[in-house]
Amino acid sequence: MESPEKFNNSKEVIAFLAETFPKCFSIEGEARPLKIGIFQDLAARLEEEERVSKTLLRSTLRHYTNSWRYLHSIKEGAHRVDLDGVEGDAIEKEHADHAQQQLEESKAKAAEKRKAKLAQQPKRKDKRQFNRPKGEKSANSDHADSKRGTKPKNNRPNSTPPAKLTDSDLQQGTQVTVKLGKAPMPAVITEVAKDGIHVQLDSGMVVKVNADALRLARSKRS
Repeated sequence: MESPEKFNNSKEVIAFLAETFPKCFSIEGEARPLKIGIFQDLAARLEEEERVSKTLLRSTLRHYTNSWRYLHSIKEGAHRVDLDGVEGDAIEKEHADHAQQQLEESKAKAAEKRKAKLAQQPKRKDKRQFNRPKGEKSANSDHADSKRGTKPKNNRPNSTPPAKLTDSDLQQGTQVTVKLGKAPMPAVITEVAKDGIHVQLDSGMVVKVNADALRLARSKRS
């Protein structure tokens, strides 16, 4: 018959103790103060238990009684319990004060560790800087430029709307822009007919459009 697999850590042992002695040990909720000398009681009751060694049992008991949850339970006047949950001696003020001191020191150490860990981490940059499209300035860049005495760049296109074509512009060779889709495209008038105006795009394609779809190219106006 194979031997049962041994426990590897205190967490496994505590879960085992809470299952075996539920009136004494617990893994959540309010803990119960343990009887003084309970290690000897545990060693005797678990003598045939091959999954836990006395060394691991001792370190587990130390881990359990040093936890914040357990230290909170050590209050003056509260009764200690044995493995079966039977209440025994009441906790004296000296023991309660000592447990409170341990609790405060443990919390202070934990806070110092968290503080040191945060200090070691690199400072996080504003994520919006990484998401900004290439070439786009930050919201405060114009303000910074004004402080340095330089005017912010204005990359906006000329707000003057393109001029409509006059009758004199409707002739072969006039440079225009034609709106095909969302963006106007440069073109040249190749023919003016009754049923429409034929223009040739930069791509070489010739299309027929109405005069209302054409605007005079800026180079022509200048």
